[in-house]
Parts: sequence; C-alpha cells; structure tokens
Amino acid sequence: MRGLVLALLALGAVASTPASAQKYDTTSPVCKTNYRFGGEDTDCSYTSLAQCKAVSSGLGAICFDNPYYAGAAAGRPRGAARRNRPAY
Repeated sequence: MRGLVLALLALGAVASTPASAQKYDTTSPVCKTNYRFGGEDTDCSYTSLAQCKAVSSGLGAICFDNPYYAGAAAGRPRGAARRNRPAY
C-alpha cells in the first residue's frame, strides 16, 4: 500500500509540471533563430526572408520559413461579390 501511495505522489508531481510554450508564432511567415553562448531563441515576427536577413546580418542567426505559419486570412477575393439568384 505504501508503494502505491508513493507511486501516485510521484505521478502527480510529474503530471503537474507546466507545459512548454509554443516555439513558433503562427502569424508570421518567417522566423529567425539566434545562436549565442548559453542557448538560443527563436523570433517569428518577420514578413519576408529579405527583412529577416537584413536584421540578422553579422549575427549568429539563421532565417527560415515558419513551418507553422497559418497563412493569410481566408476569404473571398476582392471584387467577388456574391450575387443572389432569382427565386422561381
């Protein structure tokens, strides 16, 4: 019985640890990972590879397409108004 209680307490301690935050933002198409002494961080706030490369020039960083980019908001193309059909 004592072993069961200890196992349940250990399971509760492991299950209650916070989940890690999502690394990639889904609103921007380009990300940059900065590499430095002590670790790295990822910033997904760029609208183009050219913009990201200009910012990271001379730094220990790499720019790449965001694998989790959600894309532009879906909707009807401009000028494609919906027309009602006549009722018969």
